[in-house]
Amino acid sequence: MKILNKIVAVIILVLLFNSCEKHEPIVVSADDYHTAVDKLTEVQVHDIFSPPVASRIYAYSNIAAYEALQAGNLEYKSLVGQVNELTPVPAPNDTTRLNLRVSSIVAFYEIGKSLIFSEERIEKFRDSIYQDWENTNPESFMKSKEYGLQVADHIKAWMKHDNYAATRTMPKFSLYTDDESRWQPTPPSYMDGIEPHWMKIRPFVIDSAGQFKPTPPPEFSMESDSEFYSELMEVYKVKKEMDSIGDSEKNEKLQIAKFWDCNPYVSTQKGHLMFATKKITPGGHWIGITKIACRKTNADFNMTVYAYTRTSIAMADAFISCWDEKYRSSLVRPETLINKYIDENWTPVLQTPPFPEYTSGHSVVSGAAAVVLTNIFGDNFSFEDDTEVSYGLPVRTFNSFNEASREAANSRLFGGIHYRAAIEVGLKQGRDLGNFVVENLKLTTDAQNLASN
Repeated sequence: MKILNKIVAVIILVLLFNSCEKHEPIVVSADDYHTAVDKLTEVQVHDIFSPPVASRIYAYSNIAAYEALQAGNLEYKSLVGQVNELTPVPAPNDTTRLNLRVSSIVAFYEIGKSLIFSEERIEKFRDSIYQDWENTNPESFMKSKEYGLQVADHIKAWMKHDNYAATRTMPKFSLYTDDESRWQPTPPSYMDGIEPHWMKIRPFVIDSAGQFKPTPPPEFSMESDSEFYSELMEVYKVKKEMDSIGDSEKNEKLQIAKFWDCNPYVSTQKGHLMFATKKITPGGHWIGITKIACRKTNADFNMTVYAYTRTSIAMADAFISCWDEKYRSSLVRPETLINKYIDENWTPVLQTPPFPEYTSGHSVVSGAAAVVLTNIFGDNFSFEDDTEVSYGLPVRTFNSFNEASREAANSRLFGGIHYRAAIEVGLKQGRDLGNFVVENLKLTTDAQNLASN
């Protein structure tokens, strides 16, 4: 009988222990969110999304996460009334055992999964995390997951009306073969111009695609004393100068060009075969810099989601603004003219991306991202950028986000794919847009000093 009582007592203790174990709180850290963003980037690289489309994926995924999180957080304000046409997300019906960090990541994964092609790559990774959370606290997980999916459904309904689906059915960009000032497809794959209707996508914070319309590029002219021809020759001479140094660590301009390439459309030809070399987009690079800044400041989960959300919104609007000008001016790339008039064997350091030249997308997007990140983390924020290490490139060090954006912009000249005007004007375009986002996207009561509090 004593033995039986001991056995019963042990069973009761085990049951009590397991019951307590199942009801432990689910711990979700900033690293969990960084991992989710990294996974989304990884799948985007695999699926080869264009830079504008990638920016849309980042923006909606982070917005969903942010709106789920802020529902129970007095420190942060909703995006409703601050981004175009977003209506209030539903409030949670029952906050008992509700973990809004879990809801936030659930919403992020759900939106991200709906916007990429290789859904199974997200699902397999996501489900392993969900299983751990469910094992820790099944009731809290199920309630939190349910709310995250509810928020995601709301964001999907809003997302559906941004005109993206309509642009998928619009005609290709018309080429002007009788006007040599206009963009023509470039080697080696001679792709059509990508996303010629991106300016028709609903912006997030800016009023319209043309709100930050830049000054026109220098007037096209192949006269040797013209400003345009001078800029064309600068591209040619910079490459010749770099060639004289060779492919070495001493060739700083070459290292800069390679570091900021971020072209998901690079084609490599071997014999009769052509294949793509997969890389992150410019937006993906700045998303990586956002992670670096968050980790350096030990940003908590809420601050991390906030930083990603503001930065991704600014970049998404920057692409809309930039693409509006690209297909308005439709300016020819340097490679086309240099091969025709100066040196038929000349090739740029970087492969020319498949869309018009003016303004420089890297310059616009980097300018916008740098302004927002400076507003969040402060000026003179030094950091080591290891974003490109996985692509075989070394770490580069910067003293500020603005310094990094300037280098990113200049990389396009060093790479042989942009004239100086596209870089200078593009950087101003991006910074002006970034300042507008900072002034009109007020998500905290003290955004400027949030990182240090």
